[in-house]
Amino acid sequence: MTGSEEAGEEFVAAVDAACVYVNASTRFTDGFEFGMGAEIGNSTQKLHARGPIGIRELTTFKYVARGDGQIRN
Repeated sequence: MTGSEEAGEEFVAAVDAACVYVNASTRFTDGFEFGMGAEIGNSTQKLHARGPIGIRELTTFKYVARGDGQIRN
């Protein structure tokens, strides 16, 4: 939690993770909340692929969620 937008942006830039949250609960990590259409578990590892690796498996995403103190019940 921070009141400083600058501190929030510095945090996002510094954290190397699949999901980064600023002023929001980490409980929002699931496919439904990310607009993927289903409540699925999302990996929090940067490289999620196992087995043969091609360009698709080497591409990673960094989801950034910004909020105003929201929690998920």
